[in-house]
Amino acid sequence: MPRAATTTDVFNAIAEPRRRQIIELLARRGGLAVGAVVLTLGLPQPAVSKHLAVLRQVGIVFADKDGRQRVYRLNAQKLRSVFDWAKAFEQLWSHQLDRIKQRAEQKARQRHDSSN
Repeated sequence: MPRAATTTDVFNAIAEPRRRQIIELLARRGGLAVGAVVLTLGLPQPAVSKHLAVLRQVGIVFADKDGRQRVYRLNAQKLRSVFDWAKAFEQLWSHQLDRIKQRAEQKARQRHDSSN
């Protein structure tokens, strides 16, 4: 079965690890020109431009013109569907963390009881 195009939706667009790096960078640093993204991530400029084009096409980033440069900014609202989807699993993660905590506390009690 062929894979869906990266520009069909947010999930396909963020499937690529380098695009996730760009998203994280823009989330941390705010608006950046392509050159700043290239320098920060150490990726070739054509690759960064291509990834930004994909992110822009699905609406995750937008560009403002600042003189001769385009400054890319994150449109975090477009990631809401990813958050909502992942949130559905929060209860599973919380339950697992609770079990790990209970086991650790039980082992600590056992060690304490055996040392007394």
